[in-house]
Amino acid sequence: MWARRLIDVFEGADVDDIVVNVAGGGSTIQEYGRLLRDDPKYAERAAAFSAQVRDISEVLADLEPVAPRHPIEARVAYHDACHLGHSQRVRLQPRAVLRTIPGLEVTDIPEADICCGSAGIYNMVQPDAGAELGRRKIANVMSVAPDAVATGNPGCLLQIQRYLPGPVLLFHPIQLIDASIRGIDPIQAREPREPGRF
Repeated sequence: MWARRLIDVFEGADVDDIVVNVAGGGSTIQEYGRLLRDDPKYAERAAAFSAQVRDISEVLADLEPVAPRHPIEARVAYHDACHLGHSQRVRLQPRAVLRTIPGLEVTDIPEADICCGSAGIYNMVQPDAGAELGRRKIANVMSVAPDAVATGNPGCLLQIQRYLPGPVLLFHPIQLIDASIRGIDPIQAREPREPGRF
């Protein structure tokens, strides 16, 4: 029902792309064409809608930066959210967009293809396995000694936050782009995170 309503809302919009900034949401609505393939009223419409959906990092990576970027002097570990990397095959674009920030060193995490353990509600329905994956992900994150971690999915941010020790900060990549455009260094400006916050 909600998928059909969303298609109805966007169908009248004269847009080339429907831009999503949350990996889980983007991968879900890109599946509408498949999910509604047997619906005689919505099959073609859903396929057309899904074909328009793009992650924000894809759109920004295709454009030359217009707004000046101010430096953020930090080492940021980029975590591939499964919904973005595996489902949408978007891996290079978030890194490319982050690298438009002067002074920002973007580093990969060992075992980048392995889930952080959040996986939607997996960490709630399979808490032991989710915790094991979360701790493994954090060991890999900490091995690259980052000042911050960036990832494009809130479930990943929460899961990483849960197991992350110390003063490492967490960001959606677009938060870092926004800060750079506004001339703010969010890593130098913020206090180490409090438990339960990012």
